[in-house]
Amino acid sequence: MTIVSNKNTPRNTYTASANQTSFAISFEFYQIADVKVYKNGTLLTYNATPSGSSQYSITGTASASDNAYEFGSGGSITLGAGASANDIIVIIRDISVERTTDFPNSGAFDITSLNTQLDTLTSIVADVKTQTDRSVKLLDTDTVSATVTLPAKATRQSKLMGFDANGNIETTVNSAGLTTISGLTTEIQTLGAISSDLTNLNSNLSTISNVNSNISTITNVNSNLSAISTVNSNISAITTANSNNTAITNVSNAIANVNQVASNLSAVSDFANIYLGASSSAPTQDPDGSALDDGDLYFDSSSNQLKVFAIGSGWQNAGSSVNGTSKRYKYTVSGTPTTLTGNDDNSESLTYDAGFIDVYKNGVKMVNGADVTVTSGSSIVFASALAAGDIVEAIAFGTFNVSNVSASNVTSGILSTARGGTGLTSLGSAGQALVVNNSGNALVYSNASSAEVYGFKKSFTASTLNRTVTVASVGGSNKYFIDGVQQDTLELLEGNTYIFAYPSGHPFKFSTTSDGTHGSGSEYTTGVTHNSSTQVTIVVATNAPTLYYYCSSHSGMGGQANTPVPSNNTLQVQTTNTGADNISESDYAGFNDVLFAASGFSWSISSGKLIATI
Repeated sequence: MTIVSNKNTPRNTYTASANQTSFAISFEFYQIADVKVYKNGTLLTYNATPSGSSQYSITGTASASDNAYEFGSGGSITLGAGASANDIIVIIRDISVERTTDFPNSGAFDITSLNTQLDTLTSIVADVKTQTDRSVKLLDTDTVSATVTLPAKATRQSKLMGFDANGNIETTVNSAGLTTISGLTTEIQTLGAISSDLTNLNSNLSTISNVNSNISTITNVNSNLSAISTVNSNISAITTANSNNTAITNVSNAIANVNQVASNLSAVSDFANIYLGASSSAPTQDPDGSALDDGDLYFDSSSNQLKVFAIGSGWQNAGSSVNGTSKRYKYTVSGTPTTLTGNDDNSESLTYDAGFIDVYKNGVKMVNGADVTVTSGSSIVFASALAAGDIVEAIAFGTFNVSNVSASNVTSGILSTARGGTGLTSLGSAGQALVVNNSGNALVYSNASSAEVYGFKKSFTASTLNRTVTVASVGGSNKYFIDGVQQDTLELLEGNTYIFAYPSGHPFKFSTTSDGTHGSGSEYTTGVTHNSSTQVTIVVATNAPTLYYYCSSHSGMGGQANTPVPSNNTLQVQTTNTGADNISESDYAGFNDVLFAASGFSWSISSGKLIATI
C-alpha cells in the first residue's frame, strides 16, 4: 500500500489524564516489537495481559486498503493500570534494520510480502528521519566548513564543550575550575547578602566624620580601660552564663524546690549512703567510708540486676533474676564437666533465683538437691559428670509477691481490661459469651457458638476473555501470533466465552481438522459468531471436540485449541443458620460435601481447595 506522510510520522506524545489507560497509535506498524512506549522517560514492558502501569498491551488496526502484512491504520496501547494526571506518554516506532523476505529471481512470488518489505523500508527511513530531526546538527544555511565532530576521548576528558571563532567544536576549557567556583558558593552568597551594607557604608561617610568630632568621648572610654579589661578577662564566664541562660531561668523558677533540698541536705546525704550507684563489682563500704548497712542498694552492671545488702548474707538480687515468668537455657555438652555456667548455645548468660529452676538432661528431669545443686544463681552443679553430646535444658522461673486486694475495697468505677476487668458496665443477654471485638481492642458480648450443618455445592462460573491475534512473517511464511505467542496452543475451557480480534486480511476461523479447509476439513460453527471482519466470538460448548484455528485465506498459519472441562471455581454454602433454618432431604442429597461444625465459619474455594475462616 502507499504510505502517506501523516501515517508515517512514527511518534505520538500525550499528557495523560488521571487514570487514563488507552492511547492511540497514529502510525502504521508491522509487529508488536516495532512499538516502544515510554512513561515519564521510562521504557515500559509489553505484556499481552498487562498488570500495573509499567506494562502495556497493543491492539493493531488493519487498513481496508492494505495489501501488506501490517497494521496500516495504527492501533492503540493499553496500560495495565491507569496513569497519573500529567504523566507524559511517548509512543514511537523503532523497526529493527533487517530484511526479512527474499524474493526469487524469476517466477511468481507473494505480492503482499513484497509490499510489506517495501513498506517496512519506507518506515525505517521515516524512523531514521525522525531521529535525525531531533538531533543536534548544522543548519542548511550554515557554512559547510564548520566542524562539529567531537575530539578524541583523551583530548575532551574533563573539558567543557564550546565553539571557537569559526563555529567549530573545541574542548580547551578545563572543567576543574567549576569545582573551585562551586566551593566558593558560600562566599559569593555572603558578598551578595552584604551588598546593601557596603552601599550603606558609603552613604554614611558623614556619620564616620561625626565620630571623629566626638573624639573626647572616646578618650573617656580610654581612661576606663582597666574596668573594660576586667570585663574582658571574665568574658568566658559571662559567655558561659549567657549560654546557660535557660538552665539559670529553670533554677530561678524552681527556687522553692532548691531551698527545700538545701534544708534537707542531711536526708539527701543519707540517701547517697543507701544507693551506691552502678558498679561491675559489689561495693565493700559506703561512700563515706563506713561499713555497709542493711538495705544498701547498688546496680550490678555485669548482670543488669539491682541488688540489696543484708548483714550476714551479703548482696542479693533485689528482685527476681528472671525478667518475666520464665527463662529457658540450652547447653550442648562438650567434654565431661560437672558444672555448667555462663553463656548457653544461644549466648544467654545463666542466671536464676536459687531453687527456682528445673533442669533436664537429655529430656529427663533432674531432682534438685540430689541430681543437681542449684543454689548459686549462676551455675548448675551435677552430682555425676556429664558426657560429650548431652543436651542440658533449664527453665528458670521468675519470683514475685502478689499483694492481696479485697474485692470489697473496689466500690466504684469500671475495671478496665488492662487491670483484669471487662471494661463493661452491664451483663449481656442469656446465652451470650464475652469475646474480643473485631478491632481487637475491647471485650463485647456475642452469641455463643452452636452446632451448625454446612452443605457445599461446587460449580464452575464461566467468564469472558479477550485474545489479540496478529500476523507476522516467519521464514517467509505468515503465522498467527496469539497475544504475541506464535501459533500458541490454546486452552478453551468449556462454558467460557472467548473473543478474538484479528487482521481483516487473515480471517480467523475454527475447524475440527488441522488447518481447516486447507486440510480438507470444514469450518466449526457451534457457538461461533463472526462479529465483524476483524472479530470472532466462540462460546465453548459442553463436550466440544479438540479444535484447530486457521486462516481461511492462507494455509499453515494456525494451531491447536484444546477444550478441557474446567475445574470448579464457585462455592455455594447452605447452613442451618444456628438452628433457625431447616435443610430439606432433597437439598441435603444435592450437596457435594457436608460438614458438621460450630457456627461462625465462613467458606471459600481457592485452586479447588476448600478454605475455612472463623
